[in-house]
Amino acid sequence: MNIEAKLTQNLFAKLQDLGLVFGESQGIAVMVNEKLLKVALPQIAPIWMNREAGLAKVISTIEAAAKEGAELIAFSEGFIPGYPFWLDITGGAKFNDSAQKELFALYSGQAVTPEKGHLDGVCRALKAANMACYLGVIERAADRSGHSLYCSFIYIDQGGVIRSVHRKLQPTYEERLVWSPGDGNGLVTHSLGGFTVGGLNCWENWMPLSRAALYAQGEDVHVACWPGSLHNTEDLTPVLAKEGRSYAISVSAIMRASDVPDDMPMAAQIKAGIGEMGANGGSCIANPDGSWLLAPKTGAETLRYAELDPAFVRRERQNFDPSGHYSRPDVTRLIVNRKRQSLASFED
Repeated sequence: MNIEAKLTQNLFAKLQDLGLVFGESQGIAVMVNEKLLKVALPQIAPIWMNREAGLAKVISTIEAAAKEGAELIAFSEGFIPGYPFWLDITGGAKFNDSAQKELFALYSGQAVTPEKGHLDGVCRALKAANMACYLGVIERAADRSGHSLYCSFIYIDQGGVIRSVHRKLQPTYEERLVWSPGDGNGLVTHSLGGFTVGGLNCWENWMPLSRAALYAQGEDVHVACWPGSLHNTEDLTPVLAKEGRSYAISVSAIMRASDVPDDMPMAAQIKAGIGEMGANGGSCIANPDGSWLLAPKTGAETLRYAELDPAFVRRERQNFDPSGHYSRPDVTRLIVNRKRQSLASFED
């Protein structure tokens, strides 16, 4: 055996001892064993209309996931302080209605304003856990009067720093009665381990150009947040995965009559309208080939885990890469305005 071959064999043996390679040492035909990304998928009920209690539940869920070694966790759409389920039930479109005003005022009072430090405890918990997070909140935006509400998906990195606040571009149907249209400022991706992660709110995931904006930035883990219910997640999640050749994570809440506070306006009517299981979950993860990594679960609070493999993405990108070799920017291109929108620009 010559010196070069002996050195190669010794190097292979050392890497094998460290668990960094697998296969045979014949020649140099070995593959690096890349680090997997462990994700936590909480399907839990909100503490409805109660920001502080809801944030405490988020923190306790992060702490539970940290014990299992999770590196990324995602929470449902508008988890803090909850989705506005009352709109359909109570005639939310009644103009200038005193009851609707009371409900909106309560909702607004429990919404999240990051600039006021509302998420500081969550950030500390994530930093302690070395975990990143996508958190769905109703944002009471300080830069838009401090009173209008936005359905926002917030990314916080492993150091506990808020990196993006994506305001839902187009609230869906009755949501427009309480949420304002967002902007493109949060259409960004983030590096996490061997992956590039991005996220969208609910029916934004049906918007081809919003998805394309994330694909163009190299997204290979797509996080979709939903208020709850299998009918939202079971069909679309595999489509998102297969279209993007990415991992697709759909995270939902559950909502029951028992989750409605007794002391809120129109509580009895809302409880009756929501019923035993108004939102039944359906959280799931699809592989980059569209197969299930975690199949949808319904009807109960759960905290499940999965490991994502960067090599799986690369294998699926061999024959289709939506913003790489299978795109035609010379024919079709997307322009994305990521400026945060505001009423006025002041020059002092």
